Amino acid sequence: MPERSPRTQFLISLFATPSPAHRDIFYTVTRAGHLIAGSDHHIQRDHFPGHELILCLRGRGWFRVGGRRGGVKPGELLWLNCHTPHEYGADLEDPWELLWIRIEGPKLEAMCTILAVDQKPVFDGFDAAGASLLFQELFQRIASDAPESPAFIHAAVARLLALAFCARKPRSDAEPVVPAALRRPVERMKLFYFERHTLDDLAQLAGMSPTHFARVFRQTFGTSPIDWLRRERISQAKRRLAETTASIKEIAEQTGYHDRYFFSKDFKQNTGLTPSQFRQRETAG
Repeated sequence: MPERSPRTQFLISLFATPSPAHRDIFYTVTRAGHLIAGSDHHIQRDHFPGHELILCLRGRGWFRVGGRRGGVKPGELLWLNCHTPHEYGADLEDPWELLWIRIEGPKLEAMCTILAVDQKPVFDGFDAAGASLLFQELFQRIASDAPESPAFIHAAVARLLALAFCARKPRSDAEPVVPAALRRPVERMKLFYFERHTLDDLAQLAGMSPTHFARVFRQTFGTSPIDWLRRERISQAKRRLAETTASIKEIAEQTGYHDRYFFSKDFKQNTGLTPSQFRQRETAG
């Protein structure tokens, strides 16, 4: 390992320009590297494209984001949403060595929300050894011009994000543990959300009376079975609106609504937007 220097040493420094087609469907990496920081290592930006994932190998670093300042220790991952003001650098007494990538891709903003990245950018309890191997794989794939490299880069980034999920174990938007008695009706609604389901039919699958079934379901999910099914249908509709060119009438029928008016009413009640407004927002640009 090279001796530390007052100035930052780049052991690996990679640039990439993913094609527009790959940006639409894959996680992509535009910048990556491995460096041994000197006391001069300091980055400050108002905004910048993408998200940076920084793995501290040794030494220490610091960050400031959203008015919060914190430290980063060996084995921890720092996730920075570069679309917002951010600042980071090396600890002057013990400058860090780090691996990093700058990524872009679908739904990263939503993922940040689920993992509370803005409030807690540092992931402790992180599988640093597994992540190091993924970084090395990414470096090799970025440097390669093989036609399959974009797909492998996407897969490696997805596995790195999975490690972040494992470290944080998000509570919000996470599915609760489903009691054995509820598994059949829940699976039925997930697989056949477009079919008509009554409380009596679902309760029969659970082997319970309708009243008892509704009570147990609410205790588990915090909502009624019919409202849960409605949200599942809206979730499926959101995906179709964003990813297909099917008409709103077709999407309503595909997700279990036989009346476009009631579909639009439910959709706006759940999302605050009409189906047309949601599609326009999701497909803008």
